[in-house]
Amino acid sequence: MEDPKSLLEFAKKLHGHVCPYLALGVKASLIAMEELGVGKAGLKESVDEGLLAIVETNNCFTDGVQAATGCTLGNNSLIYVDLGKNAFTLVKRGTWEGVRIYVDSEKIRTKYFPKEAHELFDKVIKRREGTEEDRKRMAELWEELAYKMLELPKEAFKIERVEVEPIEQAPIFESIRCSRCGELAMATRVVYINEKPYCLKCAGEKYYAVVGRGIVEGGQGGA
Repeated sequence: MEDPKSLLEFAKKLHGHVCPYLALGVKASLIAMEELGVGKAGLKESVDEGLLAIVETNNCFTDGVQAATGCTLGNNSLIYVDLGKNAFTLVKRGTWEGVRIYVDSEKIRTKYFPKEAHELFDKVIKRREGTEEDRKRMAELWEELAYKMLELPKEAFKIERVEVEPIEQAPIFESIRCSRCGELAMATRVVYINEKPYCLKCAGEKYYAVVGRGIVEGGQGGA
């Protein structure tokens, strides 16, 4: 099992900064991997999708999970379920045995976050009113808290053994060129109008995007 601090540093490169929820994603992943008796996805697991991480949020927590488990959106081993919970399930393909880890953010904030951290978060992140000095101080506090999150005991997390319904491996589809924009699109995202292929956007069809609030219909929130 990799060193938690090294994993957090790696997660920082992916995420862009260090924060408590990034660290909680790393810590939760280490607990799940230990419980499941697996290590970080390597060549075989990432190619065969042998290890899957099913995340329930699209915030900092998920980047911690990707960095620690090696299960990413791009290698088809990360599955996003739009539930808005700081939780994820790590599961082995084949046996479909999994471990779900949930983080109660309210309890974590109440027990471990100082008043200043709450105030700066509200000012800098929620209200978008923070000065450069506020941002710098919040970053310092966030980093201190992040390393504390790595030291949390298992008891701070809800840990459940679960069985997951089998999930197909990512199928390979051919690409088809859109008659309007000329760009290639996956065959499952192409519609035909008067026997000509069009990508969903050019056809004016409904499509979806993941933005800060979760899954929305394309065109909303700038997507």
